[in-house]
Amino acid sequence: MSSMRMKTSRIETLVDGIFAISMTLLVLTLDIPNIPSSLSETAFQRQLGVLWPQLLCYFLSFWILGGLWRVNHQQFNFIKRTNPTLITINIFCLILIAMIPFSTEMVSTYGISYFTANIIFQANQLLAGILYYVNWEYALWNGLAEVDGRTSRFIKDSSLVLPICSIIAMGLSFYMYAWSNLIYLTIPAFKKVLERKYFPKAT
Repeated sequence: MSSMRMKTSRIETLVDGIFAISMTLLVLTLDIPNIPSSLSETAFQRQLGVLWPQLLCYFLSFWILGGLWRVNHQQFNFIKRTNPTLITINIFCLILIAMIPFSTEMVSTYGISYFTANIIFQANQLLAGILYYVNWEYALWNGLAEVDGRTSRFIKDSSLVLPICSIIAMGLSFYMYAWSNLIYLTIPAFKKVLERKYFPKAT
């Protein structure tokens, strides 16, 4: 059975590639408005102002993808072995990562006006975050990771930050629509609190 195991480095290579492609595709969610050349400079600048929802969503999604990549890197720094189930979990993680450019374009185009567009975006982040939590728990329970207890708890709690923020964003979407997604900007603050909790001397 051990001969059928894939090296974790192969998973990491695939993950890095998918993340790189997804982060690059995010720029395609930015649509340059069709502005007549007859406009004055001031009018041109006002027309460019309509891009701010797209730019905000682009920034948020790039931010979230960077955080998910960091979570993956943290986990596989300690996951030394793999098996078919762990590979399957990671494949599903990557399915959701690859969908983030789609959900980003959805929320950047319709998020200000439609609740459902925001839920699609937030559900994408929620499910991706949950699967990375499952990935870590599965690796621990099956002896695939080599890690001390404190670091293990830190990575587990860090993996829950994105799902928790997504649930909060979903609740706020009933009242704030696209503005609810600003909650994702608090992710570094949550993680900093966790770092101080588990590694007080390091901070």
